[in-house]
Amino acid sequence: MKLMDLVVNDAIIPELTSTKRDEVISEMVDALVASSCVSEDHREEFTKAIIRRENKGSTGFGHGVAVPHVKHADIKTMHIAIGNSVDGIDFKALDREPVYSVIMLLSPEDQPECHLDAMEAIFSSLSQDTFRRFLRQANNTEDVLTLLTETDNAVR
Repeated sequence: MKLMDLVVNDAIIPELTSTKRDEVISEMVDALVASSCVSEDHREEFTKAIIRRENKGSTGFGHGVAVPHVKHADIKTMHIAIGNSVDGIDFKALDREPVYSVIMLLSPEDQPECHLDAMEAIFSSLSQDTFRRFLRQANNTEDVLTLLTETDNAVR
């Protein structure tokens, strides 16, 4: 699975304005709403579902990254939003370090295999020091898209 097939270009936020975990989640869901990938009617519901998931166990797996995600019956197509924070966010990460890059995945509830494939693609990229470093340094949407394209092409 290619990340570029799932990433919503208009939901790439090179510099998140929010500084707290729940606000970041809201900001990223708002970006998906603004890009017409998520209905305005579902904004609050999806935001609360992701926060509930985070409260069960942080998706900040360390090394400055977090992957908040949710499977929901009202999600018809998988979408990824990406956000970077200059100052870092307390995501209650496993290594207790701030999170600088957030990759949010929304998946249809009835496609668990696709959700797992997407998570594998995300974690495969995030497990690479170089990818994490370049993602964190990306100053604009084009930089993020170039990184994702190069990563997808290297997987072939």
